[in-house]
Amino acid sequence: MTIQSFDNSTALEDIQSALMRDGGVIVSGLVENRLIDDILIELRPHFDKQGAKFQNDFNGYKTLRLASILELSRTSSALIAHPLVMKVADAVLLPHCENYRIGSCTAIEILPGEKAQVLHYDDGFYPIRIPNVEFQISAMWALDDFTLENGATRVVPGSHLNRGEIVEVESEQVQAVMAKGSVLLYLGSTIHGGGANKSDASRSGLVNTYSLGWLRQEENQYLAVSRDVADSYPEVVRRLMGYQSHGPYLGVFPDDPDGHWYDA
Repeated sequence: MTIQSFDNSTALEDIQSALMRDGGVIVSGLVENRLIDDILIELRPHFDKQGAKFQNDFNGYKTLRLASILELSRTSSALIAHPLVMKVADAVLLPHCENYRIGSCTAIEILPGEKAQVLHYDDGFYPIRIPNVEFQISAMWALDDFTLENGATRVVPGSHLNRGEIVEVESEQVQAVMAKGSVLLYLGSTIHGGGANKSDASRSGLVNTYSLGWLRQEENQYLAVSRDVADSYPEVVRRLMGYQSHGPYLGVFPDDPDGHWYDA
């Protein structure tokens, strides 16, 4: 199997169908390079100052990572709330929840010499499974060209259909080669991992997950992003951060006019 790649003019239904069939799909050329460059400019000083903070056996020791992305890069909101990505998330998640929100958002810079990351599921930290329910969908944005040599994300197509032993699917992995400004969409149950960087340059990506609204967020956006910064974003971004209730009762939030908790 392979990861299918579409351009930004492809019908939404075709993208959704490929995602649910294969567990991942690439949409190329979704945003302009100028936008990506602005995000990289905003992230660069933070990569340099604190990018090594999360280095460990899982994340790697030649990889820089950043959390609290909406605090560090206002321009990144254009990716996190991208209309096409959210339409795909709607199709995957809304059958199982009233609304969804950011699970986590991470900027990743894989430096030359980094080894391949351990293959894993993004939703593996949730201790339960519900048949036929996806807990998350992830969007990996290419802030540089993703190539075979510089660590393009590895994906195991079809792995979402049968959560077997990860060691058994090592030989079935493919790399999500894509140009800067493209996005790899994959399900929380799809096995994947960062690739080894065998080139002489770093490669950067921004990955954000969207989780069912009744799940605990992996990254607490209320603490990760200061309230004054959160308030500066449009409503769609604030809602993705979690500033909304889930249905009339769960996560009561008086400022959410759609919650109607006060009428109950």
